[in-house]
Amino acid sequence: MRTLLELDSVQARYGPVQALHDVSLTVVEGEVVAVLGANGAGKTTTLRAISGTVSRSGVIELDGKPLKGGPETAARAGIAHVPEGRGTFVDLTVDENLRLGAYTRRDRSLKEDVKRIAGYFPWIAERGGQRAGTLSGGEQQMLALARALMSKPRLLLLDEPSLGLAPMVVREFFRTVRDLNEREGLTVLVVEQDARIALSISARAYVLEVGRVALTGTSAELRDDEAVRRSYLGY
Repeated sequence: MRTLLELDSVQARYGPVQALHDVSLTVVEGEVVAVLGANGAGKTTTLRAISGTVSRSGVIELDGKPLKGGPETAARAGIAHVPEGRGTFVDLTVDENLRLGAYTRRDRSLKEDVKRIAGYFPWIAERGGQRAGTLSGGEQQMLALARALMSKPRLLLLDEPSLGLAPMVVREFFRTVRDLNEREGLTVLVVEQDARIALSISARAYVLEVGRVALTGTSAELRDDEAVRRSYLGY
């Protein structure tokens, strides 16, 4: 199995504040990996370091090639980042949001991809002209995921997708992510506060504590270890 993403001794800063301390992790192609931890542990910063939206050092490689530069470089390399808070363009329509998701692509087979994505989100085909800001919170999160898929990413970064959503919507969202992984082989690195649901869809997980990797293992191992659950996962 080929390693798609590798971080080696990555550090990240916000001005004088160091948020990551020598974080190392790997993601194998076709794998779902979770990053867990308390607020302030460095989960979001890890994703920002990968996508180039925070000052960073250390080694980050995508498919064996150094990943340098900002978010556009990451996007063109095949990384799609769905940030915390969704990042939906609320004044644009559903269709316009989807087209923006494909801006790095050179091919123009967008209609086929919209049709494919609508297989996961049937309501998209019927509401293409609706302004995104009028969608429910759950629909906006689904649209953010659909927009990311329009870039045909090699790696999908998800940052706290369950934030502010009802439990039923969260389950539907993660069920869709699992289906995308199983049907299309989509590689996913997900940051999530809800450890239970993140461990249920991932193969492996990393637990961060104050900017460092405190634990790593298979999701089953972490889920079944009572001491780990109490100390790090909050349940």
